[in-house]
Amino acid sequence: MKAKELMDKKFVYISPEDSVKDVSITMEKIRRFTCPVVDENRHLIGWVTSFEITKGLREGNDKIKEIMSSYEEITTINENAPSRLAVIETANNKFVTVPVLNDDNQVVGMIRSCDIVELLSALYDIKVYKLYVAMCKQLKGVTWDELMAAAAIVSKRATGKKVKPEDYEATIREATFGEAIWATKGLENFFAGLISVGELVIARKVGKARK
Repeated sequence: MKAKELMDKKFVYISPEDSVKDVSITMEKIRRFTCPVVDENRHLIGWVTSFEITKGLREGNDKIKEIMSSYEEITTINENAPSRLAVIETANNKFVTVPVLNDDNQVVGMIRSCDIVELLSALYDIKVYKLYVAMCKQLKGVTWDELMAAAAIVSKRATGKKVKPEDYEATIREATFGEAIWATKGLENFFAGLISVGELVIARKVGKARK
């Protein structure tokens, strides 16, 4: 996924000549904590946060240009860059918003922490069953029954509890991705399990072909 696929294209931008008071009203109305400051061609030249607005009002500043952060202080991402880079920047630096620019340095969107949380929430609600369906499609020549049989074996190795393929299938039809991560004690363990299933089902397929 690219940044432009995750970004919010409906955003408000302001001018360095706008008054601090007017911008404070706008930000309150749209319920935003940050706003990009642009020139007449929508090139990013600065950044304003609600904290800077509050300070500016308290200290009697008139124009946005008097309180905004400079372009050099802003972390941005190109619209064609992987969206994961914005997620990493947001997490590592506790950013609320990361502006998205095109190749002409124009602001074309915003990636907000709330958008990232919404995306991850949707991901966590995906049924594990759908992940196995996608996996089965990628493993050419492997049937669904063969995949479930291999998954049941891997599950027994991990938990010590024997489970029938049909029972394993029933479980993954109900379990979500988020629940599976918790159950396997981490994202790494979950995907390591999927890899093990893939390796085993292929090995069993090859073994049958040689007989």
